[in-house]
Amino acid sequence: MAFPTLLHSVSYSGSWGQTRLGLDEFIDKAADLGFDGVMLMAKRPHLSLLDYDAERRSKLRAHLGKRRLSRICVAAYNNITGDWEHQDVPHYEMQAHYLTELARLTADIGGDLLRIFTGYEVSSIHFAVQWQHTVGVIKECARRAADWGVTIGVQNHHDIAVGFESQYELIRAVDEANCKAMFDAWAPALHGADVEAAAVKMAPITCHTTIANYQRLPRYRYQPALTNYQELPAWMQAVPIDEGFIDYHRFLSALQDGGFAGSISYEMCSPLRNGGDLENLDRYALQFLESINRFQNCTA
Repeated sequence: MAFPTLLHSVSYSGSWGQTRLGLDEFIDKAADLGFDGVMLMAKRPHLSLLDYDAERRSKLRAHLGKRRLSRICVAAYNNITGDWEHQDVPHYEMQAHYLTELARLTADIGGDLLRIFTGYEVSSIHFAVQWQHTVGVIKECARRAADWGVTIGVQNHHDIAVGFESQYELIRAVDEANCKAMFDAWAPALHGADVEAAAVKMAPITCHTTIANYQRLPRYRYQPALTNYQELPAWMQAVPIDEGFIDYHRFLSALQDGGFAGSISYEMCSPLRNGGDLENLDRYALQFLESINRFQNCTA
């Protein structure tokens, strides 16, 4: 089975000091590299709701069509539990409205998938309350997004439901046909979970997965009173897909065995080994495509 490949525009956004391309430049870059589609960062300097009115959306859709990028995903940057301590502010409505308008934008530019986050856990609030709040917002967004034929894809990124077992239960609790998981390997890998078992469980409800890989660099702090070192959490440095500790061949095989039939995107969303110049960004992206092609050829 051939999985459509998407390149995430955050990779060329300059967010971590790497080379920054404008949105149109990025679209040309993704097409020239050989990707099937793009995931577009829904904030400045790329696809901001503040900047893209009907005319600009129409032009963007035409540009994507001209470059034959047929798989379009929009990536939201929401935090459903944000600013919880100020309940006089209608955060539920603000989050729901932001995501609903992004669903409309997604359809306007020819896409059918909106990536969303859940929320960062607020330590002072009962977890179950935050869970129900998150489920409610996502459920309302999914119902509204259905009007435009858009699927809400929940990525395992923020604290709420970041564990794969919890992510599975969250999608089940939302219980909307157009709400699916965007299940990624790197979170459970960092958690020490069995990534293959997680992939098999999540595959039937997963519509998309995003790939990034890392090498573990141990960190220590010297304690002179003990003439010794205290071990600290390792730094995860981004490296090319085949050079990190996550075995993506096994992960994708497990997803496929579980029934996954979605798309795959590649992102460079942290400082890269060898820097963030354009040549290095392109090299990482091309190595991803080569790796996916090898995987698909050996599983065909």
